[in-house]
Amino acid sequence: MDSPVTDSAGTPPEPDPRADDEPPTASPGSDGDDTAADGAEKAGARKAGADEAAKAEAQAAAVPDEATAGTGAEGVADAKKAEASGTPDDPAVLPPADGDDPDADAPRRRHWLRWTALGTSVVVLAASGVGWWFYHKLDNNITTDTTAEAELRTYEKERPKPIAVDAKNILLIGSDTRSGEGNGKYGRDDGGSQRSDTTILLHLAADRQSATAVSIPRDLMVEIPSCQTSDGKRSRKQSAQFNWAFQFGGTACAVRTVEKLTGIRVDHHMVVDFSGFKDMVDAVNGVDVCLKKPVDDTDAHLKLPAGKQTLTGEEALGFVRARKTIGDGSDTERMERQQQFLGSLVKKVQSNGVLLNPTRLYPVLDAATKSLTTDPGLNTLRDLYDLARGLRNVPTEKVQFLTVPRQPYVNDPNRDELVQPDAGRLFTQLRKDEPVSVVPPGQEQNSGNEQGDTQRDEESPETDGKPDDMGQSSATPTPSFPGTNAAAGLCE
Repeated sequence: MDSPVTDSAGTPPEPDPRADDEPPTASPGSDGDDTAADGAEKAGARKAGADEAAKAEAQAAAVPDEATAGTGAEGVADAKKAEASGTPDDPAVLPPADGDDPDADAPRRRHWLRWTALGTSVVVLAASGVGWWFYHKLDNNITTDTTAEAELRTYEKERPKPIAVDAKNILLIGSDTRSGEGNGKYGRDDGGSQRSDTTILLHLAADRQSATAVSIPRDLMVEIPSCQTSDGKRSRKQSAQFNWAFQFGGTACAVRTVEKLTGIRVDHHMVVDFSGFKDMVDAVNGVDVCLKKPVDDTDAHLKLPAGKQTLTGEEALGFVRARKTIGDGSDTERMERQQQFLGSLVKKVQSNGVLLNPTRLYPVLDAATKSLTTDPGLNTLRDLYDLARGLRNVPTEKVQFLTVPRQPYVNDPNRDELVQPDAGRLFTQLRKDEPVSVVPPGQEQNSGNEQGDTQRDEESPETDGKPDDMGQSSATPTPSFPGTNAAAGLCE
């Protein structure tokens, strides 16, 4: 029998391999025409099944899955249809409006970004260049005293050894030289001679929580060692007033004299002249002072009314140098006035108006560096910055000013000499980096152990074994000296 022909679109039965290749033959015992008709019917059925299968495969291929939507034959047809109708279903394929073509804007954006990057680079490079120029200008302002350094190395074996690690002792010398630009109008220049008009030993605590500035009177009688003079000769060892040391042998001689007097190792030194002091005061827009009486001092080039006022650099210099017309006319009173003024200057520099304002800070740095002559250890802006960084957080009440304990010299009332044991106690505290305090005159507490060491009464008996009764401590209180601090201004 013939195989039945299915009407479904499923897979048709395998066709007879002879269907297309071989002509049908009549079966024995059947009519030839029927056989031919049957063969033709079978071949047509097989061809119809093949056509149905091909059509089914085409339909399956025309139905895409979600991952390939729009990429099949129907998707292409739909896209063409939508394009022809001008109303595409997906807004993402809407053509951009005039002027909004992203491809057209891309070159403009890239062009703008290139110019922005170039402009930023130019600004950064310019700022770096300006900063580098300012740094080198300030750095080159500083003068290095290599002569003093060489002299001090020669006498290294006789100099005191440092005791407190990280503590620093810096000798600040205000030179009264009349040589140099702007200094000649304050007096005659005798061959470039100079003396230390003001000398301060500045002690910076190792923890940088306090700074103590000790003034050394210019008329204090001291032992001045043999020093090398500016003409290559050597001065003789002698007893003389302190400011002669600077005149005889410059900074190195002053440093060695201070070290011999105090037993304190001087780590660095700075020399400031008249012009530098004036410029620093002007750079902070002046310093406020209060005068009980008007001042008219021709020697100090100073004429001021009574009351509160802001002194410019020129006026400030006359104020700290005046001696005969302010107060009792003594050098002692002048040193106290200098300390008060320096305290007010420190307070002004520490204010936010200076330290946080580059336009005001730079003139201060420029004036300070131009006026400085230092040892090689402080002759760069980086060295000075590291030093200032350690001081910027010191409370103003911990920036203290005092004068070495002294009294009129026994052989000449116009000269001074140290008062012992108070002077020795002060030097010991600083040498060991132990605290000192300053109080108004007459309130100092310097009784007790001269070395300032802590004592314990080991022979004190225990009464009832309680901790409070064991080993009663007799620690010497922090020694105090007459002086002031930066928190107390000249008008307080």
